[in-house]
Amino acid sequence: MPTTRETILTALADLLRTIPHVPVLRGEVLPERIPPTGLMILRDGNPGEPGVTLSPLAYHYQHRAELEMIVQSATARDALFDALVAQVGAVLSADRTLRGLCDWAEPDAPEPVDLAIEGAALLKAAIIPITLHYSTADPLA
Repeated sequence: MPTTRETILTALADLLRTIPHVPVLRGEVLPERIPPTGLMILRDGNPGEPGVTLSPLAYHYQHRAELEMIVQSATARDALFDALVAQVGAVLSADRTLRGLCDWAEPDAPEPVDLAIEGAALLKAAIIPITLHYSTADPLA
């Protein structure tokens, strides 16, 4: 049986996969080729130090997952990147609890950077931190 953490991260990846035509990888290395529609890689991130209540025993996490977004285009890179950010915001706003699996999912603003690739179109990339608020009765469950 998967842990609460794994169940929530899987639900987040599944939610992001509802964005049409944009592949979502989980914990993978950056591939050599970026699809024309862009690419997202969800990193598990860090659950951080939990808050604890004793009666009943519960561990309250503010888990910081990271969503890497990468687009590559010679002409419409900025517009493509902006549209992808907006789509991520829209799907997260539509289901903040990931089908009731967590208390709240809250993205932070991206900090985009342009990356030059020798002999290829520029990449525009950013990491969007997504804080997942959830509780569990056991930090290992």
